[in-house]
Amino acid sequence: MGVMTSNALAKEGDLQQELKIAAVSQRADIKNNQIIFNGPVKITQGSININADELRAFSAENGQTKMLIAIGNPATFSQELDDGRIGTASANEIRYDLATTGLLLTGNAKLDQAGSKVTGNIIRYNITAQELIAESTGKGEDRVITIIQPENFQTEDVPKQKLPEIPLKKQGNQ
Repeated sequence: MGVMTSNALAKEGDLQQELKIAAVSQRADIKNNQIIFNGPVKITQGSININADELRAFSAENGQTKMLIAIGNPATFSQELDDGRIGTASANEIRYDLATTGLLLTGNAKLDQAGSKVTGNIIRYNITAQELIAESTGKGEDRVITIIQPENFQTEDVPKQKLPEIPLKKQGNQ
């Protein structure tokens, strides 16, 4: 049995909120159970925000939306973390599986949580479990890059040392 963190609980609250899609126009492809939204498109669900140039929403047989595919240059995702900071992600394509709460970021994928950054060709992130898998193509110089900020680097916690005062020599009369 896994231990739930307060982070996961905060995110769970977002996932129970309604999903709102604002777009310039939309058209339904009923045969393929999808709605295509033309942008700019803004999707909100609690503190989750997704911005895209185009969005495809796929529904299951019961009409429930099951998958969102946000396309952009880049498409962006953001969510408030439990400590009030904002976690952000961007990619050419963001797939948001509402059933599994999984994000699949493809093409120039970037994820930034509290200053720690991961970049790669593909990033998989589960919102509820907070699990992340990043992949590169492995070709040429393409690599997964991770930048982790030092945890105890807090400038305000470092006591300021007072420099000794150096008496200035007075210039003599000229």
